[in-house]
Amino acid sequence: MNAPRKWSPVALVLALSLGCTTTRGGVGLRSDGTPKPEDCPEDALNTMRILRLRVGDGANVALDINQDDVSPITLYDGPVESMLISGLGPLETTTRLYGRVWTGGPQVVVRYYEAHPPDGDKIPICAVARLSKGQLRKRPDSKPGTAILEFSSAGVDIVESYR
Repeated sequence: MNAPRKWSPVALVLALSLGCTTTRGGVGLRSDGTPKPEDCPEDALNTMRILRLRVGDGANVALDINQDDVSPITLYDGPVESMLISGLGPLETTTRLYGRVWTGGPQVVVRYYEAHPPDGDKIPICAVARLSKGQLRKRPDSKPGTAILEFSSAGVDIVESYR
């Protein structure tokens, strides 16, 4: 009988991360590189109901906390940490939002899956970044896997599913 294989912590983290293409465990992509529709998890729907966050509730968000008040900004495919710059229901300004960016289509797609209030624990949510008149449209000089945007902030809206 063979002894169980021992994994170093670094090897274990690397092995686990290789199978993850998104922070949400494998959201499929459309032919243009944008994410396919995704249902909001039941725990997030319940949490939002308890917090009285309703579909369509909105606020303003700094898209990438590392590029706040910069113009233009560059977003990259993958995880993103944003920050509320106005309150969203019971979530106060400076609440961090954690999600994922997709840059494959003509416009950037940002989906948020967690909120972390300044004096609280992370909570599951379903929200998206939006701006009217195509303002999340990436500049033509954006390289693959990136999106250069004119503005560092956008609106964020609560949703019940990602479409």
